[in-house]
Amino acid sequence: MKINGKTRICGLIGNPVEHTLSPMIHNTLAQALGHDMVYVPLLVEAGRLKEAVAGAYALNLLGLNVTVPYKSQVIESLQEVDELARNIGAVNTLVRTEGGYKGYNTDMEGLYRAMTGEGIRIEGEQIILLGAGGAARAVAYLCAVKGAAKVYLLNRTLDKAQAVAREVNHAAGREVIVPMLLAAYANLPAGQYLAIQGTSVGLSPHVEDVVIADETFYEKIHTGFDLIYSPWETRFMQLVKANGGRAYNGLKMLLYQGIIAYELWNQVTVPEADVQVVYEKLKAHFTRTD
Repeated sequence: MKINGKTRICGLIGNPVEHTLSPMIHNTLAQALGHDMVYVPLLVEAGRLKEAVAGAYALNLLGLNVTVPYKSQVIESLQEVDELARNIGAVNTLVRTEGGYKGYNTDMEGLYRAMTGEGIRIEGEQIILLGAGGAARAVAYLCAVKGAAKVYLLNRTLDKAQAVAREVNHAAGREVIVPMLLAAYANLPAGQYLAIQGTSVGLSPHVEDVVIADETFYEKIHTGFDLIYSPWETRFMQLVKANGGRAYNGLKMLLYQGIIAYELWNQVTVPEADVQVVYEKLKAHFTRTD
């Protein structure tokens, strides 16, 4: 790929950004699809987010991804915010428009594409969601709008789970999120569940950590989806499998949130064959290093 005066620039803003795999996703796609675009990580120091967004626009950057800790803070710097992103309260993709950037959240649609691609259904499902942080709040909203029957939101502190439930139930227009103390998991109604692990527990290098270690909990789970993708197989996933369930990591969520962002920036639909090429590159990175 040759960089010239017509090359468009996209990038990732956050702090830190050194670990990101997003350049692998977007530069692979640009090469495969013949787009004159490059993608780079851009470190933004604390307190400089607003000027970073304004500077990116002034420098004619085509678009940006946003990662921690700026997904909520960035909203006040945008020209417009997509309805889904506004309801979730977090933006991870900025698309250049006349007068400023428009904010989107591709994380949740990325998760939905990843799950449906594995044959995982949300509509009508009884779901256990572990955690009530920013990621889990967005997952709760996704489950609500995609038609989950009930979402049991388990968290170490009940007040945080209750706050998320109030917000999401109000936005969804129905009482679908049920807040519970994590310690009360034995009180879950009998049945088989889709379980989504929405905390950072188990992330490398703490690979033996798990939110709930009790094997009887995992007997309730027919499918487990961990938002973590490093390590390749978390302890949560191992326990789901050991008790007869299917288990998946979050790598395809990472992949599809990037795919959707790329499609927004370039106004294209990425062919599934190219999606698979990028996935195999990402997978090789983790299976080689785990």
